[in-house]
Amino acid sequence: MATDYDAPRKNEDEQSEESIEELKARRHDKNSGKVDEDETEAAEAFELPGADLSHEELAVEVKPKQDDEFTCMSCFLVHHRSQLADADKMICKDCA
Repeated sequence: MATDYDAPRKNEDEQSEESIEELKARRHDKNSGKVDEDETEAAEAFELPGADLSHEELAVEVKPKQDDEFTCMSCFLVHHRSQLADADKMICKDCA
């Protein structure tokens, strides 16, 4: 909300009276407690241009774990042996 710094200032009593009057006026407003839009529904309905990838096929070559690699038991990512922080627990340096 924008603030007009040039407007005359009101003391706390005037502000509280004004806000009480506003609250009383809004109490009978039926739409005051309703949410305008559900964010999840809006996000699900929103599509990026060109985002339909249903006809695309993935062309990623998956290689098996190599002899010089290990699987971290914390993040479950495959790392090179140089990233091994704890050989007993098989934890990478990032998770250690």
